[in-house]
Amino acid sequence: MNTANEKRTSIDIINTVVLCLCANSFILAYRHHIFIPIMLILFAAVNIIPSFSRRYYPGKRLRLCGHGANCLRIFVRSLIISVIYHAVAGFWLMPQKWQLWLLSAAVCTAAEAVVFWNGMISVYAASLQLGVHHRLVGLLCGMVPVLNLIVLRRIVKVTEAEVDFEIKKVVLNQSREKEMICCTKYPLLMVHGVFFRDFRFFNYWGRIPDELIKNGAEVYYGEHRSAASVADSAQELTQRIESIVKESGCRKVNIIAHSKGGLDCRYAAAFLGADKYIASLTTVNTPHSGCEFADYLLAKVPDKSLKAIAEAYNGTLKKLGESEPDFEAAVKDLTASRCAELTAEMPKQVGFFCQSVGSKLNKAGGGKFPLNFTYPLVKYFDGSNDGLVSESAMRWGDRHIFCETNGVRGISHGDMIDLNRENISGFDVREFYVGLVSELREMGL
Repeated sequence: MNTANEKRTSIDIINTVVLCLCANSFILAYRHHIFIPIMLILFAAVNIIPSFSRRYYPGKRLRLCGHGANCLRIFVRSLIISVIYHAVAGFWLMPQKWQLWLLSAAVCTAAEAVVFWNGMISVYAASLQLGVHHRLVGLLCGMVPVLNLIVLRRIVKVTEAEVDFEIKKVVLNQSREKEMICCTKYPLLMVHGVFFRDFRFFNYWGRIPDELIKNGAEVYYGEHRSAASVADSAQELTQRIESIVKESGCRKVNIIAHSKGGLDCRYAAAFLGADKYIASLTTVNTPHSGCEFADYLLAKVPDKSLKAIAEAYNGTLKKLGESEPDFEAAVKDLTASRCAELTAEMPKQVGFFCQSVGSKLNKAGGGKFPLNFTYPLVKYFDGSNDGLVSESAMRWGDRHIFCETNGVRGISHGDMIDLNRENISGFDVREFYVGLVSELREMGL
């Protein structure tokens, strides 16, 4: 990696020097026209070469992202040099030739602008880690001197880190490709939580399934309704499990269930006969003891308002193709009072391995909307939480794994399923699941 960084630095220096020559060579080209085609060729090269400043990019998107970051880095360095050059030229070298100086400055500005927009369009189009706030701040501060360079530096830092991180991921997966560390005896069944579905073009689990598949996993999805009571969701999941077992001949499945999906799977195992098809059940940020916050809301929100919200939600889901969404039933089964009843009804599972996973936000601002808004409310009623579920409510099974970071951000309810496709400092969600599944493999499951 050090060799790669040294190579990138060398190419950047060469590109910066060439861009400075091209952007500030108007007077030379004006006096000696033979230099015009040479400068145009060099300028075209400066706008293309950043794409090849690495020996390897894992995919076109990252190549474009890396190209944009390289262009912006070259732009910042050359801009500083160009400003100094024209300041010196204007006051000392040719103070009497202001018209020539203006033409030189105009050519320089145009050349720098081409490289700048080459970089900005590339990173805006290709980066997954540039959040909405980065993009908006970049647009708003683009015309503010000095401040725009500070923002630009941040954009370059984020996009470079993204490219470096993804390259390391590819190298890591290639190094262990033959080991197939996620090739478990029984396939994985990934079960979504409430108010979401397993969409073909926007996977509920983000980049996690692809990472597991690259390491040998066989993955299925729950495909049940987004909003339903625990009992109804459990019925659908039982049928889904039976169909997977019948069609594939796998005999059992390893279930990884997020949020309410964990309660649905527990119910299916306890009352609907799904237990004989389950090799292991891992619940992720599941409210096993419910949410006191949900009890409070349902007690305070007028029935008329609750029904209006439910009708709006159910109506929207029906238009999207869901047959019988039931918002009220789903929400009521997540209350602390109802979960207490479910826990009393459901005995501890036997015959398969049970474990739970949890996480927490370190502050409200660590979560994306609306979790940044709900975090302090849940904290007031339930204590430390992930924006929706309290830390204590997540504990269940033979083993509990708790994920946290040392920084101010923390890990939210959505982060645990890679909802925002964000690379979080101190927590690699994809590698976490690879480790989780590889442990199941080592257990013979």
